[in-house]
Amino acid sequence: MAPPLLLLQDIHLTFGGTPLLDGASLSVSERERLCLVGRNGSGKSTLLKIAAGSVKPDDGRRFLQPGVTVRYLPQEPDLTAFDTVLAYAESGLSPGDDQHSVRLMLEGLGLTGEEKTAHLSGGEIRRAALSWALAPEPDILLLDEPTNHLDLPTIEWLESTLAASRSAIVMISHDRRFLEGLSRSTLWLDRGETRQLDKNFAAFESWRDEFLEQEEFERHKLDRKIVREQDWVVHGVSGRRKRNVRRLADLQGLRQERREQRQSVGAVKLEAVSANTSGKVVIEAKDISKRFGDRTIIRNLSTRILRGDRMGIIGANGAGKTTLIKMLTGVMPPDTGSVKVGNAVQMVSLDQQRSSLDPTVSLATALTGGHGDSVIVDGKPRHVISYMKDFLFGPEQAKTPVGNLSGGERGRLMLARALAQPSNLLVLDEPTNDLDLETLDLLQEMLTDYSGTVLLVSHDRDFIDRVVTSVLVSEADAKWTEYAGGYSDMLAQRGPGIAATRAVKPARSQGGGKAQGSAQAAKPGSGFSFKDRDALAKLPVTINALHKTIAKLQAELNDPDLYRRDPAKFEKTSTALSAKSAELEAAEERWLELEMLREAAEG
Repeated sequence: MAPPLLLLQDIHLTFGGTPLLDGASLSVSERERLCLVGRNGSGKSTLLKIAAGSVKPDDGRRFLQPGVTVRYLPQEPDLTAFDTVLAYAESGLSPGDDQHSVRLMLEGLGLTGEEKTAHLSGGEIRRAALSWALAPEPDILLLDEPTNHLDLPTIEWLESTLAASRSAIVMISHDRRFLEGLSRSTLWLDRGETRQLDKNFAAFESWRDEFLEQEEFERHKLDRKIVREQDWVVHGVSGRRKRNVRRLADLQGLRQERREQRQSVGAVKLEAVSANTSGKVVIEAKDISKRFGDRTIIRNLSTRILRGDRMGIIGANGAGKTTLIKMLTGVMPPDTGSVKVGNAVQMVSLDQQRSSLDPTVSLATALTGGHGDSVIVDGKPRHVISYMKDFLFGPEQAKTPVGNLSGGERGRLMLARALAQPSNLLVLDEPTNDLDLETLDLLQEMLTDYSGTVLLVSHDRDFIDRVVTSVLVSEADAKWTEYAGGYSDMLAQRGPGIAATRAVKPARSQGGGKAQGSAQAAKPGSGFSFKDRDALAKLPVTINALHKTIAKLQAELNDPDLYRRDPAKFEKTSTALSAKSAELEAAEERWLELEMLREAAEG
């Protein structure tokens, strides 16, 4: 078996107090597809930085084969040293790399390269960093939350690109569907140690739960044994001195073993404080429209949101999701039409930028507002340290500046502040960013049990499927369409996926290409022939068949032993997957073009 490209052995690292990494290991072989999972704060990002060589451990061994290239995508990329996106992306190339690969990658990610780095949004920064990491086609890709701040079209593009990549990949992500689609093995970082499962992420959670149950069983057995030995010390000491001394020593050893055990971190306690029941109709919008300059983002939208509805809002970045939320909740007036917010509505919002968090204040101050040491929860005071523990913050973090918290910790802080307030309408704009999978599970359960109404903006397909009762989707020409069910239900009803809306985006920034042609073709007066109508009817069937073929090919590549067992088949399957992915993209672009022609002809 070939030696690993990258190897970490017995890695130890402590930042004061309990060790963060306590004997962790990581092995990356050629064309590996490994997902690294664990709770927020468990050290996943730190272990990835050690693998990248940017952080040095206290102890342990890092081995990288000579000549192997590594690219590391951090959670918060720094582009400040570069004027444009193109200059930043090209800085990742090595002598001999294809200079055109950067522009091709930028085009695939919906960027021109001429964007100024000082004026980029969070999603644009992430896409620029991805182009820097992917364009050189390194031997190893280390990706820390690559889907954060990306919209659904870009996430789907990234999935297909990584699936066809020849690089070995180690990824950290909270996006279940992303992990299930790409991973072949799972590395669990838990209490400083790593445990590997040689299966796709889909098998991880049941395996983890079985491990923790067995661990709890063994801990219970140890506790019972200690109790029996303590009872013997009190009641059973006899005159046989040597045996007694040995048994007392064994008891001390059992106690020491129990003290040294690190128990798994508890669960976040998520519970929304309910306000009085709202009226039956929570929000009613009639023929609302909104434009900024020459660009219309919402056109003649009418919808009614009733008490208990959980509506997901889906669309590409820049489609106007946050603007739509503001209009529906009365924060921003529409240009035309009307919005009526129902009786007795008490709204609590969580914004995706977390702009309401002052990075200079302490964690405790952010929760109390600087008024004493209590948090008002449901109108009643509660000590801030007690409330912090519900969201897995330790007492020692009370004075930690908010700016020093990790992305996941800031996410939990936002939830802690929002859920302390009574509400019957929760407005959540990208609440899943940076949260670990266990916290996402609890947030999902809380929203499912919430008696009020929920408006949710998210790019997490699995989370949308689990939570919402309907989705409002951005379509072509600033139209928004409501579908019953979640993301998967929307795909079944709509035909091609949300990726279809992405094809028009480059036309605005690049001024050419297929997308511009599609937009031109959709002008009033364009022809829409019988042949076009027939193709439009047949394309969803073709697209669905391609999805199934891609899923089958991906399942074959998910076999961790395929490359070792049959390299030729692995290469053939990878090539086929790349070809089918390209066919799918072309089919979806064609469907969008024909759909716009149809709308123009009929409207």
